[in-house]
Amino acid sequence: MNAQFNYPFTLDRAGIEALLPHRGDIFACERLLIEDPHRFKGYARWTVQNKIIEGHFPGMPIVPGVLLIEALAQLAGAGLLGGGDPYLGSLEGDRVGVLAAVRNCRFARPVLPDREVEFVIQCRQMGPSATQVTAAVSADGAAAGQLEILLAYATKAQLALSLESTAS
Repeated sequence: MNAQFNYPFTLDRAGIEALLPHRGDIFACERLLIEDPHRFKGYARWTVQNKIIEGHFPGMPIVPGVLLIEALAQLAGAGLLGGGDPYLGSLEGDRVGVLAAVRNCRFARPVLPDREVEFVIQCRQMGPSATQVTAAVSADGAAAGQLEILLAYATKAQLALSLESTAS
């Protein structure tokens, strides 16, 4: 990777979208502070009008834990792709990160829609194409959970081939 980075720097929603393929109700990332190639602070928000939130639970909506996990994967992927990770930058091909494992998740309290959710993220390379991601999650100034996932990186061509074989 030839680019030089001046840390910290921030990606807004458009900057995150430029790095990721996610769109629609599944994409809730608002901004990402990249502190160094492996440490980030990310922010996400889900509106009460989000179709998933509307059904979870009618009359008393909360953000599903699976959406918190997905937001973490998106924020970490954007941080690694856009933040100068030297190892990821050395890999050939146009890469995309995919959620490979949910290792350990604890939720301390419900997260309500229309609130800013903060993810304090730490990444560690675990192998040639896998990164361990941990995060402390908070909303309204209070701890909401601890998450640990594994992201794997594949070229977009590898992912497309995998999707073709799954569809047949």
